[in-house]
Amino acid sequence: MRIGFVSLPLTGHLNPMTALARKPQSRGDDVRFLGVPDVQPAVRAAKLTFEPYCEEEYPTGSVARTYAPIAKLHGLDVLRYQAKEISPKFLQAGLKHLPQKLVETGVEAPVLDATHTFLQLVPMSLGIPFAHIWNILHLERAFSREQSDAREMERPGELLLA
Repeated sequence: MRIGFVSLPLTGHLNPMTALARKPQSRGDDVRFLGVPDVQPAVRAAKLTFEPYCEEEYPTGSVARTYAPIAKLHGLDVLRYQAKEISPKFLQAGLKHLPQKLVETGVEAPVLDATHTFLQLVPMSLGIPFAHIWNILHLERAFSREQSDAREMERPGELLLA
């Protein structure tokens, strides 16, 4: 079976996704890793076959520029920026190019980073099976601690009584 992995182009997503992709490859499955050009070095280092897509929208070097504003943000502002500024553009490019790339590469079952929001629409529209992988801390858990810490700072001890 030819399996195609798609991940956000960030180290915290790529490392676990490439590790996961090596498992079916070690069992003899034909594994392809699809991504924007900046993903290629990490994928090749993992000894996986890389298939680029969205080269026009995200040429080499663009991921650093795309995510640079996040370096100045904290907490929920990071999530808001991602949701408003980054994810919609990645989705638009993915919806435009991923269907053809899946067909060209013969991928029979894509494995999608679940934080690549709504990208599952591509395999659904092609009528092929897919899997979602959530390989990061659940967002409600990550931000609930931050909010608790903020409330604790505002009203010391109140959370302990709740």
